[in-house]
Amino acid sequence: MVTLEEITRAREVIRETIHPTPLLFSDSISAMVGKDVYLKLENLQKAGSFKIRGASYKISKLGSSVGKRGVIAVSAGNHAQGVALAAASRGISATIVMPVHAPLSKQLATRGYGGKVILKGESFGEAEQHAKELEKDGYTMIHPFEDEDIISGQGTIGLEIIEALPEVEAVIVPIGGGGCISGISTALKGKKPEVHVIGVEAAAAPSALLSRREGKIIPVQPIPTIADGIAIKCVGQITFPIIQRYVDEIVTVEDDEIAAAILTLIERKRIVAEGAGAAPLAALLKGDLKIEGTNCVLVICGGNIDVNLIDRIIGQGLAKTGRIIRFGVNLRDIPGSLARLCESIATQRANILNTYHDRTSTEVPVGATKVVMELETSGFDHIQAILGALSKEGYEIETDPTCPVV
Repeated sequence: MVTLEEITRAREVIRETIHPTPLLFSDSISAMVGKDVYLKLENLQKAGSFKIRGASYKISKLGSSVGKRGVIAVSAGNHAQGVALAAASRGISATIVMPVHAPLSKQLATRGYGGKVILKGESFGEAEQHAKELEKDGYTMIHPFEDEDIISGQGTIGLEIIEALPEVEAVIVPIGGGGCISGISTALKGKKPEVHVIGVEAAAAPSALLSRREGKIIPVQPIPTIADGIAIKCVGQITFPIIQRYVDEIVTVEDDEIAAAILTLIERKRIVAEGAGAAPLAALLKGDLKIEGTNCVLVICGGNIDVNLIDRIIGQGLAKTGRIIRFGVNLRDIPGSLARLCESIATQRANILNTYHDRTSTEVPVGATKVVMELETSGFDHIQAILGALSKEGYEIETDPTCPVV
């Protein structure tokens, strides 16, 4: 059973394995939302996420009962790295089964923490089935959230929050399978029952929200999302009753809102968070939460973002906040036409990021050329000023619908 006493015991056991992570006050984010906002930086945890907490406690509890071939887990993300590092710290072999298309960065990181990686199956389900078959050969399975020891380990985050900020009034936590929020909410409510606990899901995978409404576990089919760490088919059989008991509110956020939150953390705090880690800030910035108090903690659960995705995610965030505009315009195909357009843009103090010159398009009249430009802007007011100035000069602008102009 997951209890405050068990979570307290877990903290003592894993104390030498994990980092107590910082609780950082943010002046800038506080000013944006009118609350005193603190960031619990689990992205600075060993292996880059909170997962090592639960994995460390679970593996410590196995003792001599660990399988003769060590432990095994199924994951293409943070759970893989947490299990690999936790097992290595105790001299136990860890095997991680990943789908064959798991990102190379995740494979390399897991191997770097001492894990043996097996690539099997086209999907997570196929990888999981293979792991269950291997379990019969002498491995001990480490589940990411359907385990009371895992949940108790994650709950140590809640103890650190309440001790660092006794006056905490609200805590916002991402929800995937529910292990993290189950542990944190148990710790918080055990120490201070009036704390308002809010869960945040990706709108692409809202199992906890739907399950809460229906009073039973509702599976969903997750769609691709930049918050892949919380894109889970359904909350757990163990975690769901805890969520029902201790979590006060559950909300969802869209990918563009998460992207904007990632950008805010990078620009305002120089903090790199993965999509799941930025979800609490996305929910807070959205402005729909029922927070009556002042002191609010956001659990930044991880920072293991694929570097190949950062540019795309930041681009979405820039577009969402009016920091980029893309548009097309037809110019006369004569010397100086493009130069004059660039001069007009420079007059409005916009920076040209990219430009594409197309003379061969069948949609462009003979004697004309189409220019597509991407500009760096300072916000929606700046965008409107640029478009207004170009329109006055006779340019017929076709804006890119993926970049909002208001």
